[in-house]
Amino acid sequence: MIRDITLGQYYPVNSIIHRLDPRTKLIFTFVYIISLFLANNRYTFLLAAVVMVLYIALSRVPVSYMLKGLKGILVFILASVVINMFFTKGDPWIDIGVLHISWQGFRTAVYTMARVIMLVLGSSVLTYTTTPTKLTDGLERGLRGLSRLKIPVHEISMMIGIALRFIPILVEELNKIMKAQQARGANFDQGSVFKRLKNLIPVFVPMFVSAIRRANDLATAMEARGYQGGEGRTKLHPLRYTAADAVGYLLTFIYMASMIVIRIMITRGMVEQLEQMKPPV
Repeated sequence: MIRDITLGQYYPVNSIIHRLDPRTKLIFTFVYIISLFLANNRYTFLLAAVVMVLYIALSRVPVSYMLKGLKGILVFILASVVINMFFTKGDPWIDIGVLHISWQGFRTAVYTMARVIMLVLGSSVLTYTTTPTKLTDGLERGLRGLSRLKIPVHEISMMIGIALRFIPILVEELNKIMKAQQARGANFDQGSVFKRLKNLIPVFVPMFVSAIRRANDLATAMEARGYQGGEGRTKLHPLRYTAADAVGYLLTFIYMASMIVIRIMITRGMVEQLEQMKPPV
């Protein structure tokens, strides 16, 4: 399970998505996440799914690697599906003894599962195709207008970049500690839930100590190199838009506009059907 965590890892390959400016990918990811919450019918979800499939194909990140990152949230996905399926009231679909599932609950469960999966995949492609340094630079350039409001944009971007860098390192460290504990007779796969949590205490204590030590080493290294914040700092490789980024922004706009149009059309059609079903006064 620990090895299945791929969040924050960069997958080096030459693709058109990798070559895009990080600001373009950040805007697309933000718009895509908003569109998933706007989707409320099969056509909007189908559009979002088609766009995600094309996005992954253009990134050239293996599908097996993408699906591997979903294993870490599998329990959350199943829990949300079960809650929506069994606790949403509506027209009965399955009614056997204590088992009561409505059509509305089944539809909500499917939409929730699709929304969570595509949200995770859309966010993962951003980190798979963008190095932490470029992602930090993109956040800083994209949010630099907030610096006029005295918001520490550089510091916030740097913290996000450091967190993304540390995720794979800490996951690897956690995997080593668990293997060391298993070699000493620890068992993390058997027993009740409380027993498993108790067995994890010898893992998280050295993990916490290791994280503090790495953070202290990083702070010492930054001070030794004269880091004093983002004021007056320059970039060795400044970000520049290309023609591919212009096409990316155009496709992002077309996608969002299509999502809104389909949602409006479907909603109006449903309202008209409900009005026709009303008995005459």
